[in-house]
Amino acid sequence: MQNNTFSTLFVGQNFIKLKEVDSTNNYLKILASNSEPLPEGTVIMADNQFAGRGQQESVWQTESGKNISTSIYLKPSFLPLNKQFYLNMAVSLAVAEALSDFLPSPVKVKWPNDIYYNKKKLGGILIENTLTGSTIKSAIVGIGLNINQEQFNGELANKATSVFQILHKQVKLELVTEKIFVYMEKYYLNLKSERYSFLQSNYLNRLLNFNSPASYLQNGQVFEGIIKGIEDSGLLIMAIDKQTVKFNFKEIEYIHTK
Repeated sequence: MQNNTFSTLFVGQNFIKLKEVDSTNNYLKILASNSEPLPEGTVIMADNQFAGRGQQESVWQTESGKNISTSIYLKPSFLPLNKQFYLNMAVSLAVAEALSDFLPSPVKVKWPNDIYYNKKKLGGILIENTLTGSTIKSAIVGIGLNINQEQFNGELANKATSVFQILHKQVKLELVTEKIFVYMEKYYLNLKSERYSFLQSNYLNRLLNFNSPASYLQNGQVFEGIIKGIEDSGLLIMAIDKQTVKFNFKEIEYIHTK
């Protein structure tokens, strides 16, 4: 365990680095369930995560020692349940803004929480909330990012990218990590101050295909739609054939274009 590693107020001040783990989210969950209270901002980072998870149990694959696999422990008990998605917005913005500091063009967020650059996936976020009654007792924020991975196999070759592939050079993982933690605090403190409209407008500015026609897949059918907004609950608002349609998570799939 290392302390005071980053120039932050609380994110990463309790920092645990592991060589290998099944999932940083799982490790942090077990840690948080122990009797001793875990400080907010505790971070687990692993060189190799051999069973990392994405949304709805999909597997996140990463090359050992080349990418960022980390989880952050937060206590957003101040956040109303009907505004849970704003935590997602805050984290997505933090990661996108941090990566944008290293890349020539702005990083985008693909709804609800994938990180994209030039329409290819740079990484993803998985937030797992623990509720007590009508309060969010804790949130475990898992972040997986392709940083120094040089190539991707199979279908991923067309869908994924990395900072290395964009810049054609290695980037120090510690520098990217620190940027993420600094921006995480910025947006988390805005969330705590109930600056919901600030978070939403920034999220929409970063949103892939916002106000632009794009192709999507639902139940095997391809359709064209234009993203018009996001509800507080996280539902996607889309215009399709001059009608307004709302989608829940995983109901539609973005079609990658080369």
